[in-house]
Amino acid sequence: MAYNKFTTITSSAVPLSIENVDTDQIIPARFLKAVERKGFGDNLFRDWRYSNEGTIKADFPLNNSKYSGKILVAGKNFGSGSSREHAAWAIYDYGFSQVVSSFFADIFKGNALNNGLLPVVVHANFLQKIFNAIENDPKAKFKVDLAKQLFTISSTGESAEFEINQYKKHCLQNGLDDIDYLVEIKDEIVEFEKTTMINC
Repeated sequence: MAYNKFTTITSSAVPLSIENVDTDQIIPARFLKAVERKGFGDNLFRDWRYSNEGTIKADFPLNNSKYSGKILVAGKNFGSGSSREHAAWAIYDYGFSQVVSSFFADIFKGNALNNGLLPVVVHANFLQKIFNAIENDPKAKFKVDLAKQLFTISSTGESAEFEINQYKKHCLQNGLDDIDYLVEIKDEIVEFEKTTMINC
């Protein structure tokens, strides 16, 4: 399998309330030299996590020990800018399995779905409730149910539905990339080719 199978996840979250975060801020261009998907998590939000001297910025959420979990909660318009797939690679490689926002740039959203990362779009008001829950309790838990397409704030029980392409949902649930999916249905492809040849 290309990625871990996405099951129902209950986790705390890391808040990043900044809006209009672009892909160069997610993974700066100088770190795009590698062609494998591994190791990019080390430089996720590099220029925000570290000073020019290489020291850790303690006030940045990813550096704050009170925050942890598999969910990144981001401000509106996350993943804008260039189409670099490495942005999704970096977030996934760091350990996040989903990003929640009220709006994602289309290309980033597509790249995330292609690389085992679930982008969850919720209404702006519900997103603020998520941020509020984390502010009240940095260890607050959230449940992401991909099968039901439901994001739940555990402390209040409030839920929001989210949309996802059904093909990509199948791939995430089964840990498949596009090539893996073709392998999965190879018998159907072979049968289709046979039928097509007979009818020609």
